[in-house]
Amino acid sequence: MNRTVLAILGVVVIVVGIIASGSMYTVHQVQQAIVLQFGEPKRVVQEPGLHFKKPFLEDVIFYDARILDLDPPQFEVLLKDRKRIIVDAFARYRIVDPLLYFQRVRNEVTARDRLGKIINPSLRRVLAKVNLVDILSDKRAGMMERILAEVVDDSRGLGIEIIDIRIGRTDLPAETSQAVFGRMRTERERQARELRAEGKEQAQKTRARADRDKVVLLAEAKRKSEQLRGEGDGERNLILGRAYGQDPEFFQFYKSLDEYKKGLIGNDTTMVLSPDSDFFRYFRSIDGVSKDRK
Repeated sequence: MNRTVLAILGVVVIVVGIIASGSMYTVHQVQQAIVLQFGEPKRVVQEPGLHFKKPFLEDVIFYDARILDLDPPQFEVLLKDRKRIIVDAFARYRIVDPLLYFQRVRNEVTARDRLGKIINPSLRRVLAKVNLVDILSDKRAGMMERILAEVVDDSRGLGIEIIDIRIGRTDLPAETSQAVFGRMRTERERQARELRAEGKEQAQKTRARADRDKVVLLAEAKRKSEQLRGEGDGERNLILGRAYGQDPEFFQFYKSLDEYKKGLIGNDTTMVLSPDSDFFRYFRSIDGVSKDRK
């Protein structure tokens, strides 16, 4: 009998535990919840903590209460100036009405798809009215404000608050990029040819100026050298004249030595002269003894 009572008590405890666990749920600080009864929403719970529901009759689904990121697929836009660009944008949003969110989109996958279909057309409409230079200028902030306003209006019925929308990057299509790079390469080659031509012209001018300066410098140096040579010759003649006036015999002896040096240089010098020539008159006297007797 005691065993039967213990078994019944055990079963009761298990059933109570199952019922208790099925009637309690916890909402974290970063979550918000909706209580459903047979798939129909009954109440929204946004306060964190421990909460109760009807066991086996009610279910709970949770949604994130934090700011979420959305990165829609990139797409191509034709701008006002007929240029095509590839736009890659992103958005931040938050679920502010869980009940409306549940009724309209149910889950995050559907919500992201719906938001992507709202954001991309808004971007396309606004960007189609501007030029490429506007996207790269200070006008970009105003464009993003217009896009944000449109997306906020279009997403108002989804229980979502759009926090921000930004264009992450804009690229040119592959064929357009190649054409742009080709034009840039052609322009750089043209500039390089112009710079080389200018450098060649400058080099020719510099070379001509250097040649002209060379001629002028050489002429001036030659003129100055001739002037100095003339002055030197004049000074030499003056000195020689003075020497001749002081000792004519020594002066003649010195001139003869100079003539010997010029005429007898080399080993194959041949001279045909008379023995009585004045050219050898100083060879006819050694140590003051005249050779005239010979």
